[in-house]
Amino acid sequence: MPNFHYSALDATGKAISGTIEASSSQDAIGKLKAMGYFVTGVSAGKSTAPAKSSAAPAAKQATKAPPKKKTGGGLSINIPFLGGGTKIKQKELTIITRQLATLIGSGLPLLRALKVLEQQRKGGAAKVLNRVASEIEQGALFSEALAKFPSSFPRIYVAMVKAGEAGGALESVLSRLAEFMEKEAKLRGKIKSAMAYPSVVIVVMIGILTFIMVKIVPTFTKIFEDMEVGDLPAATKLLIKISKLMAERSYLIVGFVFALAILYKIATKIKFTRYLIDKVKLRMFLFGPVISKTIIARFARTFATLITSGVPILQSLQIVRDTVGNEVISNAINEIRNRVREGEGISGVMLRTGAFPPMVTNMIAVGEETGAMDSMLEKVADAYEAEVDAAVAAMTSMIEPILIVCLGVVVGFIVISLFMPLIKIALSLSGGSGGGGGGGEGGGGE
Repeated sequence: MPNFHYSALDATGKAISGTIEASSSQDAIGKLKAMGYFVTGVSAGKSTAPAKSSAAPAAKQATKAPPKKKTGGGLSINIPFLGGGTKIKQKELTIITRQLATLIGSGLPLLRALKVLEQQRKGGAAKVLNRVASEIEQGALFSEALAKFPSSFPRIYVAMVKAGEAGGALESVLSRLAEFMEKEAKLRGKIKSAMAYPSVVIVVMIGILTFIMVKIVPTFTKIFEDMEVGDLPAATKLLIKISKLMAERSYLIVGFVFALAILYKIATKIKFTRYLIDKVKLRMFLFGPVISKTIIARFARTFATLITSGVPILQSLQIVRDTVGNEVISNAINEIRNRVREGEGISGVMLRTGAFPPMVTNMIAVGEETGAMDSMLEKVADAYEAEVDAAVAAMTSMIEPILIVCLGVVVGFIVISLFMPLIKIALSLSGGSGGGGGGGEGGGGE
């Protein structure tokens, strides 16, 4: 009967490993489960039957055969554009994580739970789950298998799973991860839904103004030319020039917009310019408060989730630094991490950076004093998520009238610029007809 190397967690959550005799990997998992172990990895070992010297080469070939067979069809697996999509989307990952926690909580071994989920998914998600299961079958830990697919499983995900494995609390960590991702998605959804209406209004405004400039203004320009209007007002000349540019040189405008987008993309890749852009974002009128509160809420929620899951403080700060999404706050977190490594408290360094509101630093200080850092961070996250709702409501209530006023000013400028020459023509015609009438009366008197 063959041997199988296994890694598992015992009843106390301690990581253990060893070998077990079984007819297959599933049989090995069943035996380990019956012993009260939570299996995290199983791989085939050497056979327990004594081998004759003449059979040794054959045994070696037999053990090497499976890997050769595996590599034969490797193109569809290792090259994404040949094998199709090999990424799990964020929304789908949340569902998979929740289902995996439920299956493990029901007593299903990890490997079997992954295979059950694989059968329920399609496309890239099924492929990734299949590969993760294959890695575990070959003896890798769950966290090690996940780390090989960074496009599907972010660093925070891998770190929390690793902490769950070490602490024997994989089910609760997965549940916490699912809850964390659900709250993150809810927060993003609030921002997107709040920006949907202003975005639609802006697109409609641009469409209306483009139609006026490309269709209406040229019609008036032709009228002015036909009536041989002499010197046009400066505002009208400017409007006609802009209209001609939009009608005849539209490719320049489109190219300019694309160039700006490319420059912005390049600027966000350079650390210094990214820092300046993120600093401006935090101070932007209307949008700044929403952005800053969202970042603080994300920071607190991520940090709390990592600490609660048993991830060490320094590693937690490093993950938060890399995932917070703003260079200004990221630099502040990096400073906190460096000082904490030297033995300082988090709240004191946080206060000195000036990047966090006093309420946040004070609550974290209380958490440090009472030993309840995780719960304090959760409260900070809840408070700031509520403030995001209020900030978004305030922003949307102000954006609508501002957009209407802007549209009114632009349309008003266009109308005045177009009608000023018409008024001038009407006045000249009325003046000319009045002069002609006076001459007729004088002739009649003689």
